[in-house]
Formats: sequence, structure tokens, C-alpha cells
Amino acid sequence: MEQSIFGAWKHRNFKLSYYQNSGTFPKLVRLWACHERPSTVTNRQWRTGIESQLNKDRRAPNLKNRIDEHTEEAVVQYAIDYPAHGQARASNELRKPGIFVSWSGVRSIWLRHGLACFKKRLCALEEKIAKEGITLTEAQVTVLERKKHDDQVSGEIETEHPGYLGSQDTFYVGTLKGVRRIYQQTLVDTYSKVAFAKLYTTKTPITAADLLNDRVLPFFESHGLPMLRILYFARLII
Repeated sequence: MEQSIFGAWKHRNFKLSYYQNSGTFPKLVRLWACHERPSTVTNRQWRTGIESQLNKDRRAPNLKNRIDEHTEEAVVQYAIDYPAHGQARASNELRKPGIFVSWSGVRSIWLRHGLACFKKRLCALEEKIAKEGITLTEAQVTVLERKKHDDQVSGEIETEHPGYLGSQDTFYVGTLKGVRRIYQQTLVDTYSKVAFAKLYTTKTPITAADLLNDRVLPFFESHGLPMLRILYFARLII
């Protein structure tokens, strides 16, 4: 770590090494004819140790504008209690118990705690349920049921091994002069993410079957893996 840091500061490292051996910083300034301010900065950085050589962000938070701790905790708790509510509604609802914070302030707090979007707030709620086993409110139950329904309708597909499920679809590529329209038949193995593609001039079931017979099935058979299921145009073909 130290070598990598000093490696990026070769010029300054030589000066600091000289200062360490000589023990007098003014000699270093006279030797290199350093300006007063840079030499003072270098002296201060040397005295503060190796950590001063790191690239530190000079920007510091303005504590005068920072929301008090009680308000911040209330805003974070509201995100857990009502993950489906946006920042504007959260700001309005928090006024009822006497907590006044603007919608931009709510967003700033949520950004600091990783709760800026609905998906992140929902993940935070699930983590809290797993850790603390809290009693869910009606709003939380509604949100979790909605997530469960969305996962069933358009959620991620869980597969167990290569060849377990292939997803196939047809895409319009464009038009070539003298060839007319070009379509692409694409199939992706949902487990290994291996993809197959082939271009055609027509969009018919024959072209979809040709991709399977010409590219997909021979590939999996060569590896001793059968293609068990194919999801084509959101319809499962077994």
C-alpha cells in the first residue's frame, strides 16, 4: 500500500526522504527553491504521516444544513413503513406528526441511506423482517403481496442447469436494399446466458425451428445436454 502511494508521488517522495535524512525542512526548501505555500503543505503532509498522501476529497459536508438526527430517523422509518410512497407524499404525511421536511430533504436522506427508489425500500423492509421479525402493517402487507404478484407475472426465471430453459424471440433488424426486411431469430440459455442468433428475410415458425435445428440443438447435444424447455414469444414449449 505504501509503495503504491509513494510510487504515484515520486517527486514528493524524494523531497520527503531528504527531509527525513537531514531533519531540517528549511534545507529542503532552499535546495528545491520551493514556494512558501507548497513547502508548508508538504511539511504538514509529511508530519501527518502516510495517510496524508491519499487522494482525499476536499469537499466537506455543511453541518449547518444537515437535518437533525431525530428528523432523519423519522424519514428513514417512514420509508420502511410505507415503501410505496414517494418523496413528495412522505414529506406531506410527516407533517401530521409535526416533522417538517421538504421533499428534496426526504430524497437527500433516502439517498444517504440507500432508499432512493421503491425497489431499494422494499429490500430494506425485507431485510428488517428477516432480522427483527417485526409485525407488518396493512400498508406493508399490501406492498409485499403486490411484489409477490409482480414476481409471478414478470419476475426472474429460476433455472437449475444449462439446457433447463431457453428463451427465444424474433427481432426486426432493419431493411437492406435489394433484400427488404431482415429479422433476427435469437435464443438465450437462461442459465448459462449463452446466446444463438441467425438472420432471416421472413418471420415465420419455419425460421424459428431452423435456428433450433441448425444451431441450438447440435450445440447442446455436443456437450451431452438436452434442451428441455423453450420459452417462445412468452409461451412455454416443452
